[in-house]
Amino acid sequence: MTLMARELRASYAFVERNFNLSKRYWGWEIAWLVYSVAGALAVSLIGKDQHNEKLLVVLVIGTIFWNYLSLVFEFIAETVQWERWEGTLEYTMMAPVRRYSQLLGSAFYAIAYGLVHTTFILAILWLFFQLDLSRANFGTAIVFMLLGSFSFVGLGMATAVLPLMYVERGAQMAFVLQSVLLLISGVYYSIDVLPGWMQVLSHISPATYVLDGVRKGLIDGSGVGPLVGDVWPLALMGVVLIPTGIWIFGIAERYAKRTGKLKRVG
Repeated sequence: MTLMARELRASYAFVERNFNLSKRYWGWEIAWLVYSVAGALAVSLIGKDQHNEKLLVVLVIGTIFWNYLSLVFEFIAETVQWERWEGTLEYTMMAPVRRYSQLLGSAFYAIAYGLVHTTFILAILWLFFQLDLSRANFGTAIVFMLLGSFSFVGLGMATAVLPLMYVERGAQMAFVLQSVLLLISGVYYSIDVLPGWMQVLSHISPATYVLDGVRKGLIDGSGVGPLVGDVWPLALMGVVLIPTGIWIFGIAERYAKRTGKLKRVG
């Protein structure tokens, strides 16, 4: 068996493991899905209350696609935390498996899970509001979702080291980073309303470009070509962030092994 085939099998093993964990905690999965639907409806109803169809679509797109991006980020950023919760961190980190196989397996599952989760929410919101998407360019939306996925995979890999490095506070630090991305990325509003220094930060968030591209594709029917100003930053971030995230995780893993941080509790 070739090296690539072995690594792909190892990555698939982590996909299967994460799927089994989701099945084990199916009650929580349903609870979070209901919470996500309720949150999306609560935000989108602001547009309905203002009798503004464009505002409604802007809010719906923001809630749906932020839900997808945040799920991808959370699943990968919590890779270490999940191992700790299950009491398997030491076994996993000491197993003869290349770390990028584990991280890529977690990334594949996160993207698949996020797509299923987001499709369900999109269907609920479409039925609830009867949105007019006759001009929508779904191809553009798919391209930006894929490009955004790569960027958020890289961010998640880099962030996953926080629970490894800081046993007691790492998960909270990852949540803080996710909250900052929500604030600066124009999920529910244009980034133009942000203070100047926050607008600068918004341009280093991949979510800013994803949401801008998806909205122009679904609302205005724009193709990918005219949106090259959003495409190239996302492509660059994906190319840079994934190998950087794997590299950072490797450094943190070696440090954790050397200092005895591979344990379940602080």
